[in-house]
Amino acid sequence: MFAISETLQHRFAALHSTADFWSLRHVRETTERYWVRRNVARAPSFSDDAGAMLSVRVAGVEAYAATSDLSQAGLQAALDKAEALARQLAGRNLLDLHELPVPHGQADDVMPGYRRSLASPAHWYELLAAESARVPRDERLVDWYAGLTFTATEQIYLNSVGARLRRAQHYVFPQLGVTASDGADSQSRSFGGTHLARQGGAEVIDELGVVGTASRIADEALQLLLAPNTPSGHRDLLLMPDQMILQIHESIGHPLELDRILGDERNFAGTSFIRQEDFGRYQYGSPLLNVTFDPTVSGELASYRHDDDGTPAQREYLIREGVLQRPLGGALSQWRSGLEGVANSRACSWNRPTLDRMANLNVEPGTQRLEQLIGGIERGILMSNNRSWSIDDARNKFQFGCEWGRLIENGELKGVVKNPNYRGISAQFWRNLKAVGDASTFEVLGTPYCGKGEPNQVIRVGHATPACVFADVDVFGGAA
Repeated sequence: MFAISETLQHRFAALHSTADFWSLRHVRETTERYWVRRNVARAPSFSDDAGAMLSVRVAGVEAYAATSDLSQAGLQAALDKAEALARQLAGRNLLDLHELPVPHGQADDVMPGYRRSLASPAHWYELLAAESARVPRDERLVDWYAGLTFTATEQIYLNSVGARLRRAQHYVFPQLGVTASDGADSQSRSFGGTHLARQGGAEVIDELGVVGTASRIADEALQLLLAPNTPSGHRDLLLMPDQMILQIHESIGHPLELDRILGDERNFAGTSFIRQEDFGRYQYGSPLLNVTFDPTVSGELASYRHDDDGTPAQREYLIREGVLQRPLGGALSQWRSGLEGVANSRACSWNRPTLDRMANLNVEPGTQRLEQLIGGIERGILMSNNRSWSIDDARNKFQFGCEWGRLIENGELKGVVKNPNYRGISAQFWRNLKAVGDASTFEVLGTPYCGKGEPNQVIRVGHATPACVFADVDVFGGAA
C-alpha cells in the first residue's frame, strides 16, 4: 500500500498554478542524541523538523520557495512566491530549461523496520554508562566520551505530471573516544571517528561492534603516548578503511562533482582539477582502481531508489580499471554538460535546493587479504582513522593526518608510531595504488558531515572500501 499521507496528497492536488510544471518536496526529520562524558550523563537532545520546498518551471525558468507552514494556505503561498519569482526572472535566465526532463515515477522506498520503535532513553544511557565505565582508571586518561545519535527521515516528492515518491530511513551514529596526556603530550583514539555510521536501527550498534570497544581505545591512546614520532621519508602506505574513506571523499568525490567542474562552486567550495573533456580517457589511477556510485548497498548511509529530484538511482562505475568514466552529476548538470552522470541531486533539508552531491561512493574490493597486503611491503607504514585534513581548492594537493600508525618492515607489522601524516597530489597518488584488499578487508562506513553550497548544506555520505596500499608516499611525523 502506498503510504504517502493522504492529507499531503489532497493539499498538493488542491494547489493551483499557471506554471508549466510544479513540484513539492516534503521532508520531516527527527533526531535524538544521548551522551556520556567521563562517566557523567549529559542531557539528551531531541529535535523534530518538517517543511516543504515548492518548485516551479515557467517559460524555461525554474524557481523555488520553502515553507514550514504545511497548511493548504501555507503551501499555496510558497507556490505563488516561487511562480512570481520565476516570472520576474524570465528573459534574464542563463539556461532555458524547457527541454529538461521531469520525473514521472511512483515508488514507496521504506527501509525494513522503519516503523519499529527505539528503546527508551534510559536504555541508551545505561548502555553508554557501561561503555564509559570500561575506560580504566589511569591518571593519564584525561577525557573520554560515548554517544549515540538516532535520526529518522521521511521524504515525499509529488509533481504536477503524476510523480509520487516516498523515502523513509533510519540512521545510527555511534561515537567513542579517549584522550591520554602525560603533561607534555596528548594523544586521542576514537572508534571510527565521525565515519562510523549506517542506515538501520538498534541492530547497527551490534553490527559495528560498539559495545566493549572503549577499553581497547583507551589502551591504544596510552600506547600512542609512549610511541616515537612517525619517521619522515618516502614509504609504501597501507591505508585502513577508516582513513581510505576520507581519501576517497576528498580526492575522488569532490573533484568529480559535475557542478563544481562546471564552475558553480568556484566562489565557495572551489573548482576541480578534472575537466569535462577528461571523461572517458583520463587515467585517474592505476588499473587496480575501480570506483562506483552505488545506492544499492544495504545499510550504507546514502542508499536510495530515487534522488531528491526523483531520478531513479542505479549502480554506475565512475572509474574503471583506473580510467575516469563519468561524473557525479544529477539530471540538471547532465543536461547542461551533455555528460552521462548519476542520480545524485540531493538536499540536506526541506529548505535547501538540490545540488550535485556525493552519495554512496565506493572503492571495489580487490584480491588480497590483509596479511598479503602487509606481506608485500618491504618498508612502509600502516595508518588508520583520520584526525586532520587539508586539500587545495582544486582538490588536488592534499595533506592528511591520522590517529594511529604502525611501521611495516620486510612484510611484518612493527611498533606503533604517533602523529602519522602523509601528503600527495590526487592526480599522482591514485596512480601509485599498488594493492587492493579483498572482501575480508572491506568495510561499509560513512560520514554525516559533508558540507557544500551557499547557503551551506551538510549532508550524509556513504563510503565503502577495502584496505589499500600506495607506493612511494611522502610520510612524516609531528614535532619532536
